Amino acid sequence: MITARDDRRRTFETLPAGAEAASWWGRAWVSSLEEASRDAARLARGRTYAAEGHVDAVTVTPGRIVAYVRGSRPRPYRTELALPAFADAEWNEILEAVAAEPAALAALLEREVPQSLAGTVLPGAGELAPRCSCPDSARPPCKHAAALCYRAARLFDEDPFVLLLLRGRGERELLDELTRRNAAHAAREQPDTTPDFPGVPARAALARTSLPPLPAPLAAPAAAGVPPAYPDDPAAPDPLALDQLASDAAARALAVLTGGEDPIAGLGLWHDAVRLASAHPTAGLTGAARTLYRDLARATGRTTTDLARAAAAWRQGGRPALAALEEPWDPPAGPFDRARPALMAADQGAFRPDRNRLTSLTRQLRLGRDALWYAYESRPDAEDWWPTGRPSPDPVSALRG
Repeated sequence: MITARDDRRRTFETLPAGAEAASWWGRAWVSSLEEASRDAARLARGRTYAAEGHVDAVTVTPGRIVAYVRGSRPRPYRTELALPAFADAEWNEILEAVAAEPAALAALLEREVPQSLAGTVLPGAGELAPRCSCPDSARPPCKHAAALCYRAARLFDEDPFVLLLLRGRGERELLDELTRRNAAHAAREQPDTTPDFPGVPARAALARTSLPPLPAPLAAPAAAGVPPAYPDDPAAPDPLALDQLASDAAARALAVLTGGEDPIAGLGLWHDAVRLASAHPTAGLTGAARTLYRDLARATGRTTTDLARAAAAWRQGGRPALAALEEPWDPPAGPFDRARPALMAADQGAFRPDRNRLTSLTRQLRLGRDALWYAYESRPDAEDWWPTGRPSPDPVSALRG
């Protein structure tokens, strides 16, 4: 059973393509941010970030939208758009108005925002408040908040119930309440035709002598579901730890159901800790992530920086990418003999070889045992290499990725 609390948190791993809103309510959402901004260049940069996929998974809860947005640095920024949620009295007026107007109810069921709600659910002047962990906070919105705004508009295009969730109510509870109120309106408008003694004849009820065949198995879901909300009880286990375990178990169960194999079979303590940490973009921006990284690092005898670097490698390419991070080796000469001239021909500069690594100032390529090249970045004059981009059999593509 899905409770109201479960219905008030949605996470979107894959967002609709494009940066421009298509619906009138999506464009109105974008306008509320653009009208408040005095820097057209930031908006243009944010629109480009949105179109190029710099916005990671988006989580929507009453009053705010949160996502990690990847900028020019290796680590993403935590970006948030805050919008006041409606009080119960405001929702009562909105629901009563929609239930009493057949056109508005029909539009909502067709996943369109009724025009009658335009001045209610969309942000008013000064309501939409952007926040970001980036250093550019002098004149909000920054380009990361603008990118999140444009991507959120595409979410609203696809499903306006996400906009209503931002205002405080989830889709299931809204539909249940609208169904109840609409039935009440219909009952007031039409006489009651319900028979005094509803039922079926006993002979018909007892006629069946065999059970029908079992229904066909349900198809596997497209994604693992959101775990239930746990009570904040001092006597209960840590709710954050329970949420982590439940989410991981759901993802593993889905992988076994769809592929027939457990994705973590054979993983040791360190590899499994890295895999769990890789589900969180960073160790330093949220309290839940900091707690998880601290506990996993302590259990494995590593530092949180070691764990964050390894988690970044795991996100880059799983176990082979982690091996490229941690296990230097001596590859045959052929790949290096082909890679260095290719990099020079692509105007990437000269790279210094060292075992399975090619290094040039702040950039580095590592050849994995899977014959893929993995790109790394470091600060100038510092041996602090972090994975970046996606692996590729072509060193130039890996470096540019």
